[in-house]
Amino acid sequence: MIIPDGGGFPDGMTVDKEGMLWVAQWDGWQVSRWDPLTGEQIGSVPVPAARVTSVAFGGPELGELYITTARIGLTGEQLGKRPAAGGVFRCRPGVQGKPAFFYGG
Repeated sequence: MIIPDGGGFPDGMTVDKEGMLWVAQWDGWQVSRWDPLTGEQIGSVPVPAARVTSVAFGGPELGELYITTARIGLTGEQLGKRPAAGGVFRCRPGVQGKPAFFYGG
């Protein structure tokens, strides 16, 4: 997995039911979907905030993707141009997530 120049940096991640990796891209304005066997990017979800921090599946049958973002380090002027910074977003990507594994040790 190589994020192209200008695509930000990998942050939070999750895996879908098909075994594909979803990566929140800090300063990348998106969540990207990757095939871990080939390292190829196979999809993306644009986000109206630059600092994408994490991603998780939830909702009925784990069919919704929840995306968190940050506003830390942005100036007042930048926040005026990026009002969605720090928001939480939801989309239906067309795939389901995997159930969480809870360890009770």
